[in-house]
Amino acid sequence: MAEVVYGPMQLLVIGFENPDFHGQIRQALGSAMEKGVVRLIDLRFVYKDADGNVSGMEATQLDDMERERFGAVVGALIGFGAGGAEGAQTGAEVGTMAAAQQTFGMTEEDVKRIADDIPNDTAAAVFLIEHLWAKDLKQALRDANGFLIAQGMVTTEALVEAGAALREAVEAVDTQEQKKPMAAPAR
Repeated sequence: MAEVVYGPMQLLVIGFENPDFHGQIRQALGSAMEKGVVRLIDLRFVYKDADGNVSGMEATQLDDMERERFGAVVGALIGFGAGGAEGAQTGAEVGTMAAAQQTFGMTEEDVKRIADDIPNDTAAAVFLIEHLWAKDLKQALRDANGFLIAQGMVTTEALVEAGAALREAVEAVDTQEQKKPMAAPAR
């Protein structure tokens, strides 16, 4: 059986205060999927209205066979971590079964826990996406014996904060320089 190569996976958990949805998220995600940039492995959206009523939706781009294969991989990893090689085999079987029963991804207990944790008139979205654009890069890094040391997302807000901190540091140095007494001219 040929090895299935996945692109790097990313889990995003996004909160929304006073959500005001007009399809813009669906449109942007759909555009990225149509371009082949990302594949939606799992999405669970939970909304709690002002009265505390909960609604939600789930979506995936995986077909039934892919769900089972992905469920087996995830289950095997969880099982291996919990119980070694024997746990991996059991986990793969459980993951395949869960995916076949369409319970792959977040369970109803997970949704309830999220709904309990978020205040009224808020929403939460949990995305698991595969970065298709990076499949070849991932393989090239592996072929060169590369390994992940760190990763993260740099947002515009984080860059603004970093710029503000840098500005404060530069201003503090400038202030210190201005306070230093001038050296007497050499004679």
